[in-house]
This record gives sequence, structure tokens and C-alpha cells, in this order.
Amino acid sequence: MAGGFQNQQDEEPIAAINIVPLVDIILVVLIIFMVTAPLVLKPVIDVNLPKASSGEESPPAPLNIAIGRDGQLAINGQTATMDQLAATAAQAVADKPDTAAILQADKTVTLETLTAIIDIIKTAGVKKVAFSIEKK
Repeated sequence: MAGGFQNQQDEEPIAAINIVPLVDIILVVLIIFMVTAPLVLKPVIDVNLPKASSGEESPPAPLNIAIGRDGQLAINGQTATMDQLAATAAQAVADKPDTAAILQADKTVTLETLTAIIDIIKTAGVKKVAFSIEKK
């Protein structure tokens, strides 16, 4: 019985709630969240952003483009190719003409790669391109 030993002559109802199973369940759910949160928040491409002291927080843009150390490309968290970047940028401009793009390039990415990506974005019709940095 949940309330301990009782005599059969004792007719009082059990008024105490056993909280131990509830606490066990909450702790298990907490552990599950703690283990899965880093997996959900991990970006597709590991980008080591350059640091600058004069940066501002940018509003979320429809085109978040990440360029990895080895030239890998991700658009809004999904890996992509240069052709897919052109198609996605053109579609974003067709949907919303004032679309902006934010580039998150690793600090070891070459200027040639950045120039090619910016050229693809500008050719698709995106007028605003910004770089994402880490604050010092």
C-alpha cells in the first residue's frame, strides 16, 4: 500500500501522494534533454568564424550560407552544391525581392571561394550580402 501499514479497522483514506516515481520520471526526461540538446544545436558544417569588435547582431535572413574549412557549403543548415545555391538564391529572390544573405565563412576559406559564392548570390538577384563574425 502507498501509505504504509494500516489496520483493517482504520477506515481513513490514503491522503499522501507518492512523489518518488514522479521525480524519477522528471530526472530521466532531464537527462534525455541534456544528452540530445548538443546534437540538435550542432551545425552541419564546423565553421571557425573570424573575430571583430565592431560587429552587430544581424536579423535572421532567409539565406544563411555556411562555408566550411574544406569548401563545404550549407544553405540554411542543409548541405548543398554551388548549383543548388544558385537555384535556392533565385527562388528566394522570386519569393521575396529584398532577400538578404548572410555568409558564415571559416577564416581559412580562400578569397577565390568567397568571390565565387558572392558572384553566384549576386547573379541570382540578392542585393544584400553580409558576413557573420564572432565578437571579440
